[in-house]
Amino acid sequence: MKLENRVALITGGGRGIGRAIALAFAREGARVAVAARTRQQVEAVAEEICAGGREALPLACDVTDSRSVERAVEATLERWNRLDILVNNAGTADRGKLVDCDEVTWNHTIAVNLTGTYLCTRAALPHMLSAQYGRIINVASVAGRQAIPFAPAYTAAKHGVLGFTRSVALEMAPRGITANAICPGWVDTEMTEAALRQIVEKTSRTPQQARQALEHMSPQGRLVPVEEVAELAVFLASEEARSINGQAINICGGSVMS
Repeated sequence: MKLENRVALITGGGRGIGRAIALAFAREGARVAVAARTRQQVEAVAEEICAGGREALPLACDVTDSRSVERAVEATLERWNRLDILVNNAGTADRGKLVDCDEVTWNHTIAVNLTGTYLCTRAALPHMLSAQYGRIINVASVAGRQAIPFAPAYTAAKHGVLGFTRSVALEMAPRGITANAICPGWVDTEMTEAALRQIVEKTSRTPQQARQALEHMSPQGRLVPVEEVAELAVFLASEEARSINGQAINICGGSVMS
C-alpha cells in the first residue's frame, strides 16, 4: 500500500472531494483525521473508514479560525503522535457579478479558500519539519490557472493558493517536505450541484441543460469524478511523487492545458 503507516489530516473531509480523498488514503493504509465544520459529516466518513478496518479521527474544524485549526492538529498528534500529510481541501465558491460581490462574500471566500490553507499549513509544518518529512497537497482549481467569470473572489483565492503553494515548496524543499496543488475542473460534487441550481434559477435552462453546459466545458464532455481527484492526491502523497514539488496539476479533461 502506498501510504502504509502515514498519518493524514484532510480539511473539508466530510463530503465531495475531501471525502473521496479520505477514503482513498485509508484504502492505501493511511490513518486519517477527517476535518470539517459539520461534525455529523466527518463522523459519517470516519465510521465508513473504520468499518473498512482502518483508523480515522473525526474533527470539527473551522479553517478560518486559527485556534480551531491548532486544536485539529493537536488532536491528530495526540491520537497518532505524527502528521505526515496535509490536504487543504476546505473551500467555498461565490457566484455572481463583481458589482454584486459585497465585502462579506469577498472576505469569507478568501478566508476559507486562501487564509484557511495558510493557517492549516502553518500549524502542520513544525511537526513535519521535526520529522524532516511531509506532503502538503492544496486542492485549488482551474480557476487558479485562468479567469472564471462571475466568481471574482473564488478566482482570486485560487490564484493565491497556487502562489502560496510554490512559495512553500521552495522554502521546504531542502527539508524533505513537498507542496503541490491539484487544479480540478468541474467535479461531480455537491458544490457543482449548487452551481447548477444557480444556473437554472438565473437562466431558462432545465437542470439537464445546465449540467450538459458544464460537461461541454471539458473536451471529454463529462464532469470529473471525485475518485479521480482522490487518486491523484494519493499519488502526490506517496513516495513515488517525492520529486514532484511546487506543481499545479490540472485534472479537467483538457479544458486547461497549461
